[in-house]
Amino acid sequence: MVRLLQPWHANLGKRQIKSPKLYFRDTGLLHALLGIHTEKELYLHPRCGSSWERFVIEEMIKTISPDEVYFGGTYSGAELDLLLVKDGRRIWVECKRMDAPRLTLSMRTAIQDLELSRLLVIYPGLKPYPLAENIQVLPLASLAGDWGGILDSNQTTSALPG
Repeated sequence: MVRLLQPWHANLGKRQIKSPKLYFRDTGLLHALLGIHTEKELYLHPRCGSSWERFVIEEMIKTISPDEVYFGGTYSGAELDLLLVKDGRRIWVECKRMDAPRLTLSMRTAIQDLELSRLLVIYPGLKPYPLAENIQVLPLASLAGDWGGILDSNQTTSALPG
């Protein structure tokens, strides 16, 4: 019913964030507990973005079946929603509940501080597009595609799903 996401760290002595994240895996249960009964109430609720993040995280975990899952962050406050480790490959993910995600200071800081070579931004739209060098925006519907071509953070090019 709940998922405990541990913070990712390359070196135990240099963790950026030490506290895990705890959240309800079932967004329907979360909505019921928050008193959200309609789609309109959900879109107007201050937890709408948080609900989207949890939904995307659970869908990605179900679809990709990673070996390990984490979230990432830096001392400066930049945070990434999800790191999937599959067959030794790292897939960094940011979840954005908006029509056209834009590059944020947090994304730039995370790319720099965590030394990422690739970041995927998952959104509810329909078309994939590049956001910046090494940052790709993908629709949630891409989860139905072939994720085998997504590369870890040490590589810079890939065939994207969908």
